[in-house]
Amino acid sequence: MDKKLLGKNGKKYGITPAIILNNPKYDRNLGACVRAASCFGIKQCWYSGNRIRLDEGQRLPREERMRGYSEVELIQYDYPFDQFENSVPVALELVPGSESLTTFKHPDNAVYVFGPEDGQISTSYLRYCHRFISIPTYHCTNLAAAVYIVLYDRLLKRQLEGKDPLLSPEMLLKENRVWTINDEELG
Repeated sequence: MDKKLLGKNGKKYGITPAIILNNPKYDRNLGACVRAASCFGIKQCWYSGNRIRLDEGQRLPREERMRGYSEVELIQYDYPFDQFENSVPVALELVPGSESLTTFKHPDNAVYVFGPEDGQISTSYLRYCHRFISIPTYHCTNLAAAVYIVLYDRLLKRQLEGKDPLLSPEMLLKENRVWTINDEELG
């Protein structure tokens, strides 16, 4: 993808469901978020800000070696909302009236927005968000952990609603595995 093609007046490039990370601080968390996206079939991970700088050809630490990484497009762009049509931005943020993830019904066309590790989602990003959710934990989670929790919750509820198939581990994993039980290989 050529960043020169992005802009308010250009063709919309966003694919839902997607992840937007607002000014993340640590490249290892960005890598783990890409891994989470890959694990749960999310095609795009957008991030803003300049605290993580990946020059052309530079790789994320460790996570990029995961086999499914290439299926997730990582896009650094400060105005990601301009790239989505007919999406429902969902902010993971503790604000009055936020919905608990426990009872949240995920929109099919969700764009999940996460704040930085050391702060909140910026006001300029929050104004785009139509829904607000919180994870019912006693303490804040790590950014990557929050992404995993939300994406797992989405998949679980979509499977229970019959929107996504329930697949066996053999059908789900896209990598070769030797299956064993008590050190005995299975076919």
